[in-house]
Amino acid sequence: MNLAWLTEEVEEVSQGYARRHEINRDSTWFLLKLQEEVGELTQAFLMRSGQARSKGCTVQEIEERFRSELADVLCHVLLLARHHGVDVEEAIERKWLVWRPDRAAAVSQPSGEVADGGGDPSGANPMLERDV
Repeated sequence: MNLAWLTEEVEEVSQGYARRHEINRDSTWFLLKLQEEVGELTQAFLMRSGQARSKGCTVQEIEERFRSELADVLCHVLLLARHHGVDVEEAIERKWLVWRPDRAAAVSQPSGEVADGGGDPSGANPMLERDV
């Protein structure tokens, strides 16, 4: 499964949901819907970790709820990114994958020149300064 394909599949489902429920999916809706889903994931996590009531759910039901809410959050991140024209794969490549050990050497060249993908030629530890 790749993110571009997944994003379009999720978009199709979301459009159908919006039509059925007469929802205007504007920029505010995309962000607030993600916020709602993060709240539901938090609730499922607290139930899973024993820090909230189980509400009569079995351990299996709580696990399924947690997995489902993770999926909801991921899908709403993809929808938000699509709405704003963000290429999530490219953003992940630039923000996260550039710091993989096999790529970190390419970030800062010995000559002090910065390679594609960013980096700090001063030699400072970029992981201490970046929000990862």
